[in-house]
Amino acid sequence: MKCPRILRLVAAFATLVPALRLAGQATGAAIPVQAAVAIDPDTVRIGDPFVIQIGIRAPAGATIAFPSPPDTTAAIQGLDPVRVETRPDSGGVVQWGYYRVAAWDIGDQTISLGDVVVTVGGRSRRISMAGHKVFVASVLPADTAQRVPKPARLLYEFNVIPWWVWLAVAAAAIVLLLLWWWWRRRQRGKPIAVPDPFARAEREFARIEALGLVEAGERGRYVALIVEVLRDYLAARYAAAPLSLTSTEVVASLRGQRAVPNERMARVLDEADLIKFARRPVTAERARELGREARTIVAQEHAVALPAPAIRKAA
Repeated sequence: MKCPRILRLVAAFATLVPALRLAGQATGAAIPVQAAVAIDPDTVRIGDPFVIQIGIRAPAGATIAFPSPPDTTAAIQGLDPVRVETRPDSGGVVQWGYYRVAAWDIGDQTISLGDVVVTVGGRSRRISMAGHKVFVASVLPADTAQRVPKPARLLYEFNVIPWWVWLAVAAAAIVLLLLWWWWRRRQRGKPIAVPDPFARAEREFARIEALGLVEAGERGRYVALIVEVLRDYLAARYAAAPLSLTSTEVVASLRGQRAVPNERMARVLDEADLIKFARRPVTAERARELGREARTIVAQEHAVALPAPAIRKAA
């Protein structure tokens, strides 16, 4: 594979040497130089790498400066830095510069390279590399007009899925809707269990008493929990007495209720507020009295609020 390439380079040297000598005589240059340029391959496709080879032969002691690779903005762009090889020669200096490049446009493309500068003893000679081209072949078919495109496909092809599949999907959707309707109807039909406020208050009173807070010295906490149960009971029985109201507001809102002992409730709530918020000391006996008073208020309201039992007339 290397023999034909070497023969082409030798032939390039042979054809370019007389021209370079004549140019040197015409300009009066005192540095005899031989140069050769080869492009391998000379026909490429877009994006395919190829190599530009520049051979320079100069007198002994000369330095050869090869130009930089082609700019990346040109149609032919350099892929690697220039690689320089020095070959032995008894009559002077022989160097080869290899440029690995790629073309990005079709047709005859001009290779943009700077001059090679040869320097000997403080004198320099520039050898132009302009005028070299490479042919870039198109990757398209020879005649694209003979290729007839397929007709455009429909945006939705309903015939792809059989009709019975759509029928099964519709039936499943109807079944799911019926199940959902039946479940909602069953949920609405269930009676909502409303807890009895009085029974709940009795359970809470018993639970607090079982904690033994008074015996443990937590008398203020005991009073606060007892009053909280009383407030929960009143809030469940009367919409006008929510937990967001203060004790004074609760007493005022329930003043017109016949079943509520307002005076007793006001005394219990006021003293409980002093114990909870003003840290008023309370004895164990007084704490138990407040607990009994709260339970009595709940029991009295519950007894008065119940409808009177019907009295059977004597026959």
